[in-house]
Amino acid sequence: MILAHVVFATITGNNEEIADIISELLDGPEIQVTETEISQTDVFDFVKSDLLIVCAYTYDEGSLPEECRDFYEDLKTTDLTNKVFGVAGSGDKSYGEYYNLVVDMFSDVFKHQGAIQGFKNIKINLEPAEADIEILNKAVKNIVKVTNNLER
Repeated sequence: MILAHVVFATITGNNEEIADIISELLDGPEIQVTETEISQTDVFDFVKSDLLIVCAYTYDEGSLPEECRDFYEDLKTTDLTNKVFGVAGSGDKSYGEYYNLVVDMFSDVFKHQGAIQGFKNIKINLEPAEADIEILNKAVKNIVKVTNNLER
């Protein structure tokens, strides 16, 4: 049984929708999925899972949202060796160079703490469209494959 945990931070509801889509795609007989809002999630509980996914937005000019800060800081001091991760996020391309920077920030922390990337960072402009859902579907299949290939 693979334990998966999907956390999200959202203002518009788009990242919660992305988290819902990912959770639904993951859910099955061999995977137990937990989905929580990031400010209500303790990193210690989060990392009890095998597969870790963050769906977050970028605030203002490339800033980490207030509700993500404690989680992010705790993640920076947590051993994530042999954990498989993925990061996705909704943003607005009109922010130009600041578009979805938090996706990369979380990804960098996961890598720095020893986690294995299960899918490439996914950056979605505004709400997920049909093409984005197909990308998420492929990403979920890949992250499950990577998780299954790990020695446990």
